[in-house]
Amino acid sequence: MSTSIPTLPARPASLDGVLAYAWTCEEFTATEAMEATGLTRSTTIDAMDALARLGLLRELPNARQAGDYRKGRPARRFALRDDAAVLVGVDAGQTHVSATVTDLRSRPLTTRRATLGAEHDEGTRRAALALELVDEALSAAGRARSDVLAICAGVAAPVNAEGRSPRHPTGFWERMNPGLIDALAWAPIARVENDASLAAVAEGAFGSAVGCRNYIALLAGARLGAGVVVDGNLLHGAHGGVGEMVAFEHVDGVGTADGLGARAASWAADVVAHGTAAEGSALAAIPLNHLDGRAVLELAAQGDDDAHRIVERMGSVLARIVSVLGSMFDPQRVVVSGAISAGVNEVVTAAGQALPTDLDLPAPELVVSSLGADIVVTGAIAAAAADARERVLDVWMTDLGT
Repeated sequence: MSTSIPTLPARPASLDGVLAYAWTCEEFTATEAMEATGLTRSTTIDAMDALARLGLLRELPNARQAGDYRKGRPARRFALRDDAAVLVGVDAGQTHVSATVTDLRSRPLTTRRATLGAEHDEGTRRAALALELVDEALSAAGRARSDVLAICAGVAAPVNAEGRSPRHPTGFWERMNPGLIDALAWAPIARVENDASLAAVAEGAFGSAVGCRNYIALLAGARLGAGVVVDGNLLHGAHGGVGEMVAFEHVDGVGTADGLGARAASWAADVVAHGTAAEGSALAAIPLNHLDGRAVLELAAQGDDDAHRIVERMGSVLARIVSVLGSMFDPQRVVVSGAISAGVNEVVTAAGQALPTDLDLPAPELVVSSLGADIVVTGAIAAAAADARERVLDVWMTDLGT
């Protein structure tokens, strides 16, 4: 994570308290804010007026003007100016890029997507395309870079707390994260994270790990990746390597860091290529260029025996992965996330049945994500929103010279 905002002299804590409360409700009065923050009435009103002058709160028509007549002096009503700035979330994946622009309440305004070709498999070009897509999304939302408060991008590489990736023997991580934190330095608040880590952020904010303080989001894309949350904290490690799955190349029964979908497609292709599919199998009728993990899962759900055997094999591998992660991080829950997770219920069921019963620690609960293929950009928006809420007053008061 990186930010260009300096630490300012202490400001009244009342501003932070009232603004934090404003973010939790659609509208409010001084009485409601006072009760929520524990501030005195005069301090609360002063803070509300100051935030309105800063452009972060909007004063609404009072109850009488709004037609809700009450005896006595009508209460002043305020709301967060959710259009005061925008947030941007980016999923800069290996084969695709997507960028979403939202208001300050994380409500989507527009999304733009692009598929990466072989000509983009170079760091500078990847970064340029990501920035181009961000600008397109901002333009479609009627906004510009100057309207961005916080931006977060997810990449297919380990990322440390400063937004940078270590060197990789083949240069892969450098291509996936070609100094994006520097390319995004125009934003007041910028952050780059590993894509699986952002999947974990999304699950904790909106998905199957809401309220859970110890969990792992297992991103089941082209390659395995894990976002790890322990005691409510997203883990990075010295080089951002927490959750990297290359170690599974040395685990019997797993063998590679390939994702579940990639394994299913490879195994299905082997069945077809070696002619071992049952007579009349629907699996054998699918052209090889359409034989992916989702197709295998769909056929299994329809009762195809060959596809079902592949699903059971996937479940056995997933059980081994979950067992190892459980012994390393002691999570309460493991959430299978990503594009393939929409059809992975049968795999998770098979994995649950294959989980060892003689583990030293209790086996984690294994569940399927409900957030779908856009989980990384969803997590990027959630991370940008969290950063914005924490630093927005620093940004606003610096820009205004306060």
